[in-house]
Amino acid sequence: MRNREKLLLGALGGAGILWGTRAWLRSRRRIDLADRVVIITGASSGHGYIVARQAAERGAHLVLAARDLEALKAAEAELLRRGAPSVMAVATDVRDPAQVEALVAQAVARHGGIDVLINNAGIISVGPVEAMTPEDFRAAMETNFWGAFHATRAVLPQMRAQRFGRIANVVSLGGKRAVPHMLPYTASKFALAGFTQGLRTELARENILVTGIYPSTMRTGGHTHAWLKGNAEAEYTWFALSDTIPGLSVSAERVARRLWRAVCDGEAEAVVGWPARLIVVLEALFPNEVAELVGLADRLLPGPVDVDAPAVQGQELSGTAADLLNRAIPAGTRPGGAG
Repeated sequence: MRNREKLLLGALGGAGILWGTRAWLRSRRRIDLADRVVIITGASSGHGYIVARQAAERGAHLVLAARDLEALKAAEAELLRRGAPSVMAVATDVRDPAQVEALVAQAVARHGGIDVLINNAGIISVGPVEAMTPEDFRAAMETNFWGAFHATRAVLPQMRAQRFGRIANVVSLGGKRAVPHMLPYTASKFALAGFTQGLRTELARENILVTGIYPSTMRTGGHTHAWLKGNAEAEYTWFALSDTIPGLSVSAERVARRLWRAVCDGEAEAVVGWPARLIVVLEALFPNEVAELVGLADRLLPGPVDVDAPAVQGQELSGTAADLLNRAIPAGTRPGGAG
């Protein structure tokens, strides 16, 4: 047998062993959500609400957290109407560790423990770097990174005491590859990605498995909640198009299904959507070429008009082409929606 054939057989054998080991670990780690206690941050609408709805369909007891109590109560009522075993809505600003501690304490007082934490809360700022201030970066870090940190730190004593826990951090593609005109968001997501990977390594021996979720842009209407700076209307248009066009974006339903599969199987990470998977592969194989291509793409994005103008939220803008596509966002991404 030639050396090349031996190498090929060895590689195939090694791949088979790796695949078999992974399948065995999944089968050992797999859990069911029935009667599990699940905390979800950013759960009042969009992806967080869909994650909660899918967990409720599997029999989980839900603890929903977000800043807007009225929206949370609407989500609670809708989930109970759909047959959720139990839903507890707690108005929480994840930037405040005291409020997060209170959220966890209330969940433990009601249910006696916490099995799963989904860190989903996040904010997005869109615009060129010259329009971004230190406060924009600080705000992104406080919600996207520190919010997940505070929630994780709050649940760990309970999870360690019961020698079991699952934690999922919704990182996004922005934690794998820097996205132009979204630097505060990207910086915070890179921090969250590193935290997720390191935490996975240190907690696995305690039977607490941490999963990173890396979806492509999701069709949840997130562009209406984004904060736009520089040429706000032009920034809104390109970001809204990327957020709503099927093919470039991925449905929140699909991301939520993949999230729960990864959490229940105890996976280290889940990259969702072909754009995200493609970019991850290309970034690993051809980092310099990808950097050049992204640099060319940046030249197509809007330039700043007034770098000192205050940020505008997407829902305040109208009259762009993206508004027509926004109407096509699948129903069911918000409480009370059909589907």
